[in-house]
Amino acid sequence: MIVPVYAAILALIFVALSFRTLSLRRSKGIAIGTSDDLEMTRAMRVHSNFAEYVPLALILLFFFENRTGGTTLVHILCVLLIVGRVVHAYGVSQVEENFKFRVTGMVLTLGTIISASVRLLATYI
Repeated sequence: MIVPVYAAILALIFVALSFRTLSLRRSKGIAIGTSDDLEMTRAMRVHSNFAEYVPLALILLFFFENRTGGTTLVHILCVLLIVGRVVHAYGVSQVEENFKFRVTGMVLTLGTIISASVRLLATYI
């Protein structure tokens, strides 16, 4: 099984984003919300966005792997998901954002989700 290894890597990235957000909260004295602090808002959105997209992607990848056993494509899609999430997190974290990072991260993330979904559906046709 391939996906659980990548899920563990993504879980560690999620924890790192959590620690980053918590540390920022502590240093800025923001217990809840953002207090209209742009850096805090960005850190929260990076963390939330990761939590919104990664679980669905991993579920689809897990089902695809179990349905097809296609190891090469599963590895490729998992690596693209990791790269996409890291690039997105970097881009959105920047107060002076370069949108190329955000766009690249989302293209890789959504490309992974779409590819896994379409290929999984194709196994039932």
